[in-house]
Amino acid sequence: MSKSDFGLIGLAVMGQNLVLNVESRGFRVSVFNRTTSTTKDFVAANPGKNLLGAETLEEFVDSLARPRKVMMLVQSKAGADPADRDAVDSVIGQLVPLLDEGDLVIDGGNTYFIHTERRSKDLEAKGLLYIGTGVSGGEEGARKGPAIMPGGPVSSWEVIRPIFEAISAKVEGEPCVTLIGPGGAGHYVKMVHNGIEYGDMQLICEAYNIFKAAGFTSAELAEVFARWNEGELESYLIQITSKIFAQEDPETGGPLVDLIMDRAGQKGTGRWTVMSAVEHGVVISTINAAVEARVLSSLKEQRVAASEQLAGPSNESLAVDADKTALVAMVEKALHASKIISYAQGLDLMQRVSAAYRWDLNVGEIAKIWRGGCIIRARFLNRITDAYSRSDVPANLMLDAYFKGVLADSQSAWREVICLAVKSGIPVPAFSASLGYYDSYRAERLPANLLQAQRDFFGAHTYERLDKPPGEYFHTDWPEVIED
Repeated sequence: MSKSDFGLIGLAVMGQNLVLNVESRGFRVSVFNRTTSTTKDFVAANPGKNLLGAETLEEFVDSLARPRKVMMLVQSKAGADPADRDAVDSVIGQLVPLLDEGDLVIDGGNTYFIHTERRSKDLEAKGLLYIGTGVSGGEEGARKGPAIMPGGPVSSWEVIRPIFEAISAKVEGEPCVTLIGPGGAGHYVKMVHNGIEYGDMQLICEAYNIFKAAGFTSAELAEVFARWNEGELESYLIQITSKIFAQEDPETGGPLVDLIMDRAGQKGTGRWTVMSAVEHGVVISTINAAVEARVLSSLKEQRVAASEQLAGPSNESLAVDADKTALVAMVEKALHASKIISYAQGLDLMQRVSAAYRWDLNVGEIAKIWRGGCIIRARFLNRITDAYSRSDVPANLMLDAYFKGVLADSQSAWREVICLAVKSGIPVPAFSASLGYYDSYRAERLPANLLQAQRDFFGAHTYERLDKPPGEYFHTDWPEVIED
């Protein structure tokens, strides 16, 4: 029997769909799962497919053609602590004695990048190749074509490149995959992708919340989002949101979305993004607001109790009573502007960390592969690619001519929407954080002068002066505070 071109360990939903994608492109695939019955059931459910189900790791490794290409889709639970070890390390530990020099191991799960850096160095010392790969697109993307973000040495990329290019999404004939950079770069970019996704989803939810307060029905919302998906806001998330509003509950016949518990889950990538931003001194306030919104949503019982005790605007003073057509137009501009801010913050973080780790990330190419297959695919990613492909790359996405124009055109409606929400007691943390970032970034002078005076007062931290050369620091002997 001929050897397989590709092997995959981990047959959960993503793994199964990715295997079927690889097989459909003309490759023979070997599969292994810790639970043998899962392997047998999967192969049996796909008769006629060019699949080999292995019952042991030894059998699995032996079935692969050299250089072996082994991809793991195993749930990673290792957090930001470099000492953490998890199931991925366990599988690697079992694989290494069975592999030969030049074989390639691929981690396709959501792994915190420092562990990818560590594993890459460990396997390189053993003569093995390693790639940490971000895969975005969910079940549908895995089956029909995801966006793929591999990180590792060029030698590793060339081994897997034909398969990854074959199975990835295609936009204008171009595969939505490219070598992101060395070490943990691929997993880092996927992490930031997910952070931007958090921001995008929260902004959409806040728009929905405003519309609900203004009396929109789910049918009206489905029409609004479907129409938005035909314009500048065209994206996968806007598209599926329209379909969600149109979905009826089979039991009651009413909108299904109204029956879903308002308690959001998260797998950790958004939180990791925020932690990394803090470590590297980068502001990602929109993404941070989105992460915090999910945390607050989990406090369902506390929120229900607080709703009966904490005061807010009365129903009579509800401010969202604007004409629906006018409100839709305003919210569309606010959402577009805030979405730009979410991307600007994520891209800024990637560039800052790229410089710290010497990854030399190509932001234009990253935006290009995000155009298809991934969850945050959107029309304006073409604009981002253009912005970062020119010789005069902007210091921040907001400073690109196109995005600068959108923000200028949107800011009046953006501010009005936030004012309406605040007056009505409707929480819009991500909208507000986005506008706050925009206003702070464009401010020639911020009140940090007072902050520095405070720091010098209580801690002698010193300060610079506007009328002196930069880099000269001063301290004042402030008047003593007299306590009663």
